[in-house]
Amino acid sequence: MKKILLTLLCLSVIGCSKPREPEKTVDVLLIGAGVMSATLGTYLHELQPDWSIEIYERLDQVAAESSNGWNNAGTGHSAFCELNYTPETADGGIDISKAVAINESFEISKQFWATQVEREVLSEPRSFINITPHMSFVWGDDNVEYLRKRHAALQHSNLFRGMEFTEDHAQIAQWVPLIMQGRDPQQKVAATRMAIGTDVNFGEITRQLIDSLIAKEQASLHLQHEVRDLKRNEDGTWRVTVADLAKGGEEQSIDARFVFIGAGGGALKLLQKSGIEEAKGYAGFPVGGQFLMTRNQDVVAQHLAKVYGKASVGSPPMSVPHLDTRVIDGENVLLFGPFATFSTKYLKNGSLLDMFSSMTTDNFMPMVNAGMDNWSLSTYLMGQLMLSQDERMASLREYFPEAQDADWELINAGQRVQIIKKDAEKGGVLQFGTEVVTSADGSISALLGASPGASTAAPIMLHLIEKAFADKVATPEWQERLKGIIPSYGQKLNDDLELTNRIRQWSSERLELLHVEVAPDVELAAEPEPAAVTL
Repeated sequence: MKKILLTLLCLSVIGCSKPREPEKTVDVLLIGAGVMSATLGTYLHELQPDWSIEIYERLDQVAAESSNGWNNAGTGHSAFCELNYTPETADGGIDISKAVAINESFEISKQFWATQVEREVLSEPRSFINITPHMSFVWGDDNVEYLRKRHAALQHSNLFRGMEFTEDHAQIAQWVPLIMQGRDPQQKVAATRMAIGTDVNFGEITRQLIDSLIAKEQASLHLQHEVRDLKRNEDGTWRVTVADLAKGGEEQSIDARFVFIGAGGGALKLLQKSGIEEAKGYAGFPVGGQFLMTRNQDVVAQHLAKVYGKASVGSPPMSVPHLDTRVIDGENVLLFGPFATFSTKYLKNGSLLDMFSSMTTDNFMPMVNAGMDNWSLSTYLMGQLMLSQDERMASLREYFPEAQDADWELINAGQRVQIIKKDAEKGGVLQFGTEVVTSADGSISALLGASPGASTAAPIMLHLIEKAFADKVATPEWQERLKGIIPSYGQKLNDDLELTNRIRQWSSERLELLHVEVAPDVELAAEPEPAAVTL
């Protein structure tokens, strides 16, 4: 009787409560219905078909944040055109290691999607991926010389054979008429072009993957469900508290053997709630983006390419300007940008308190140190926020000299959260890219960061699987299944020209893309193994 009275007193006066019993137990719980969760869920279902998989999404539809077609540039990031992936070295050379690593990664993504087309998980490839040549375009003596050296350096990689380089105005005008119309014929310019570049609708890929996944008995999707807490159980599983927003926030608990936090900008705060040691010291810096967009089909029809330029001296990688062909849900448009915006929100549909509520005693000083070390970023953002529409149009006219104001409107893209992490030397560093944080026991993982993000979802989730499910990956069954999903699994395309040609042909046929057979027409010098790159 005494115990009962004490329990009632605790519940009514002190406000404590009995631990919530789980409504269900699942093998895999995915937080966020974006391209990362969709990719991971697809992998795991094919590797272990009997596992139960549940997806919880805060919004009322899938792919509504960063994966949405209008919230990103849709570039199939393969480093063909992104100049920030090939920095100039102190001795005047070109470091191609990151470009090679990113291209290898995108080839894995293409193989993953091609397999899903074969298995009728994805359908109508042109609904989500389209051939769009990737080009780099620069002007001025120094930039032209840089592009020439970059092109020469990339010829040492099998992955970049076939890249064209020219300084000829007429040739560039043939490739991208808009770029050269009205341009000073005396201006020194240069361009590179890879015909096998792509434009990708990651939102459509996400929708198709999730639709196919939840058609299976073992998987389900819960929209308008917000994950509010994560606690580790004594047996190593996770007690996840989820609120049903359609029912006024009614909560339930689910126990999961494995949890993936793929909630975009919302991942950091949920990772912090997990309390795992690996999460300590991480912080986030939010940056949004805007693009100029035209639907004028007379203009759109004259530009079939993604044309990337060079960022201004001192500007961050996110500021690289590009004029892009986009195909979004059957609509052809052109985008130019990005123009940075700033908000303390971590998600486009987030809260202005997001950045402040993520601050902890572990990450506050790394944030301060990273901020002091990246004053140029603050200056860049302030300048971007003060831009007028006339100034944005002036930037566009550097790439499209005859652009007309009436044809272009400003649209808001997605919100990104760049990684800040502890650093022994600097105290804290701002890191561009993506990073997977996994607990020591492999029971929970989270994805942090931004570009190249969605383009490399397949290899990123593959690496996550290798770490979180190492014992399963080592089995003959999973090895065979992984090779069925990714035909080149365990091999580097860059090391083997014949393999590069064979794999690209295989994936291109299934994705209805252009394939260009590359001949060994360049005598390769001995090159060191590309350095490991965090994507």
